[in-house]
Amino acid sequence: MNFASILDGKLLLTSEIPLSAPTITYLQRTQQLIPTDSITNKFHKKHCQRCGNRQQHQFAIIDCSRCHQSHWYCRHCVETGRVLACDPLWRWRGNKISWLFQANPCDWQGELTPTQQQAANTLTAAVITKQKEQMIWAVCGSGKSEMLFPAITYAIRERKRICLATPRADVVRELFPRLCQAFPHTEIEALYADSEDRTGTGQLVITTTHQLIRYQQAFDLMIIDEVDAFPFHHDPALPKLTTRACRADATTIYLTATPRRDHQQRIKRKQLPVVFVPIRFHLQPLPVPVLKLEWQLRQKLKQQHRSQQFEKFRHSRSKSRQLLIFVPTIALTQAIASQYQATAVHAEDPARKEKVEQFRQKQIDTLVTTTILERGVTFPSVDVVILDAGHEVFDEAALIQIAGRAGRSPDDPTGHVLFIHQGKTEAIEAAVKQINMMNKKGVAL
Repeated sequence: MNFASILDGKLLLTSEIPLSAPTITYLQRTQQLIPTDSITNKFHKKHCQRCGNRQQHQFAIIDCSRCHQSHWYCRHCVETGRVLACDPLWRWRGNKISWLFQANPCDWQGELTPTQQQAANTLTAAVITKQKEQMIWAVCGSGKSEMLFPAITYAIRERKRICLATPRADVVRELFPRLCQAFPHTEIEALYADSEDRTGTGQLVITTTHQLIRYQQAFDLMIIDEVDAFPFHHDPALPKLTTRACRADATTIYLTATPRRDHQQRIKRKQLPVVFVPIRFHLQPLPVPVLKLEWQLRQKLKQQHRSQQFEKFRHSRSKSRQLLIFVPTIALTQAIASQYQATAVHAEDPARKEKVEQFRQKQIDTLVTTTILERGVTFPSVDVVILDAGHEVFDEAALIQIAGRAGRSPDDPTGHVLFIHQGKTEAIEAAVKQINMMNKKGVAL
C-alpha cells in the first residue's frame, strides 16, 4: 500500500488515520509516523497545536475513558473531533507522495474571453514563478472557476498538489462535479462535514476551510475562493490553518468579488498583486438593484403581514424566472415561505442540500433563504428580492453578492434585483455604487 498517498501532508489524530491498528503501530515503530503534542501547556498557557487556539477560556478538562486520567481538551475545534492532551497528532515522515504525470490533464472545451484569458495568464505565471500571493478581483458571474483552469492544469502537469478552499459547503458541492468534469483523470476529493467524496488521496482537494485542520505543508497551490466570506473573514484561526496547509514555496491565490478593507489597503499599498475582472463572462452588465422604500416594514414582517412593495413586484414580474427571496433571520424564512407556499432553506436545515438541488433542477419555483445562498451558487434564470435589505445582516459585501445571483446566464443576462427596505443604509448605497462602478469599468474594456 502507498501510505504516502494517504498520510503525506496530513496532521491527524490517531482516530483519523484510516489504517488498521497493526499498520499504524508498524508505521510508528519505523518512525514513518511521528507524534507531536496536541495541546501544550507552557507557563500555564495552553495552546492547541491542531487549530492554533490560545484562548484559555476555550479549554476544558474531561476524564479520558482510554487512560482513565483527566486531561485538557480544546473546545474551539471540538466539532472536527475532540482532541485530548493525551492523544498526540501524527505527522508523516516517510517517502514523499509522487503524483502520476499527465501531459494534458484538462478536458474543458470552453473558450475564455480576452479579459478572462488575461486573468488566467496572470494566475498561471504566479504559479510558474512561485509567486507568494495573487488576487483576482472579479465580479459575480465573471467565470472565476474557468479562469483557474490553466493554472490548475500547469500545477497538475508539474505533479503539484492543489487545494481549492472555500468557506461554505454549498460551494464545495457545486464546484466538485464541475472540476471532476474538467479534470477527469485527476484524483479529486470534496471535503466538508459528512462529505461522501472523502477519499484522503486527492491531488486536487476541494474543501471548506475548516477541513484544513487536518493538513500541514501539503499544498503547492492554495486557491481561496470567496476570501472575504464568513466564516473565513471572521475567524482568525482559519487563515492560520490555510497558511499551515501550504508548503514553504506555495502560491496562494485569492478570489473575490467583494474584497474586504484589509485586502483593499494592501492592494493600494502595492503589497498584494491584483487583476481586476469587471465584466461577466457573457459580457453583459451586472443587474443594478432597484430600491423600494416601505414604511414600518420590519413591523409588518414581524406581524406576518405582506410587504406591499413585494406584492407589486410579485404580480408584475415575468413568471419565466425562478424567484430567490432573501430574509435576515431563520424565523422569517418559515413565515415568508408559509405566506407564499414557497420552500424555506437555512443553515440549520437538515434538508438544505436537497432543497438547493431541487431549486437548481427547477423542481421548486420560489426559495426563501438567509444569507447562506448569498454566494457560490449558480442558478441560470432567477429574480432576486431582499426583504429588509437595511438589516445589519446585509452588509455591503452580502448585498453585492446577493445581487450577483441574478443574470448569470447568457440566455437570460438581466434578471431583476429588488432591495425592499425601510430606510437606506450606508451598505445599500455602497453596494449600488460598487455595482455601477463595475459596470462602468466593464463598458470601458
